[in-house]
Amino acid sequence: MAVEKRRLGGLEVSALGLGCMGLSEFYGSGITDDAAIGVIRHALDVGLTFLDTADMYGVGMNEMLVGRAVRGRREGVIVATKFGNQRGVDGSFLGINGRPEYVRAACEMSLRRLGIETIDLYYQHRVDPKVPIEETVGAMAALVQQGKVRYLGLSEAGSATIRRAHAVHPITALQSEYSLWTRDPEKDVLATCRELGIGFVAYSPLGRGFLAGRVRSSADLAANDWRARNPRFQPEAIEKNQVLARRVDELARRKGCTPGQLALAWLLAQGNDIVSIPGTKRIPYLEENIAALQVALTPDEVSEIAAAVPPGAAAGMRYPDAGMAAVNR
Repeated sequence: MAVEKRRLGGLEVSALGLGCMGLSEFYGSGITDDAAIGVIRHALDVGLTFLDTADMYGVGMNEMLVGRAVRGRREGVIVATKFGNQRGVDGSFLGINGRPEYVRAACEMSLRRLGIETIDLYYQHRVDPKVPIEETVGAMAALVQQGKVRYLGLSEAGSATIRRAHAVHPITALQSEYSLWTRDPEKDVLATCRELGIGFVAYSPLGRGFLAGRVRSSADLAANDWRARNPRFQPEAIEKNQVLARRVDELARRKGCTPGQLALAWLLAQGNDIVSIPGTKRIPYLEENIAALQVALTPDEVSEIAAAVPPGAAAGMRYPDAGMAAVNR
């Protein structure tokens, strides 16, 4: 099956990418490095050429996994990574860092861990409120001039910040959470991106597994699963959100696909400038996600799905308070 390609500014990627974060931490029990590399290589084998990682995932270990996976097959693979969420060697969170000297140092470290000469898409993971965005993006632009980075991106940035950043150097992509139960970008960010010719990369497109039916109660989450501390996965919120899940389930049955496939198909139908990067640790789930590319929705179906899970319908904030404070709005 030929995987559809889409453009993020001047960068061509597969319409569906692979979010690699969960291969290292955050979503419960881990897998072996060899198994993780197997998942990444399988994604490449079937045409998903867009790999997403960050220096904070696994405190650098995730970048090393991606680097090992692409070794010997770099051509045609788009590697995206991020800096800005600074962590200590023990995994502790040290804060957001957008200082120019840190941008330069973080890029060097990422290149070394990935084992590549150039990062295809380099994001600021979170906007540093203490550093003018012009200074951070200026340092990122210098990396492009030096050939260490091809294209620049931002993550979870608000419209005003996007405009200021884009005035310094073209921003190719904005990566933010977007799914049926997180419709925040529809308020103004998507319009800003489209006005400026910036592509949109949607992370957590399956509501961190909830829209795919992976979590039906808090008992489904391991003690070391980050979602166990997420407001939307607390028992009372899960109970309320099941109403939304049942609506998606019913629409998926009528369409003859899985709930996760319906959610991905709906997201991709929002515009050909949108790319989605669901993550998974299991090849069968990866195959299920890829099959979503074959689910064609009519305009009426797109509207019906959107009405079934309207903006603001999900119970609970999408991050705990500290996480929401880091979202630039």
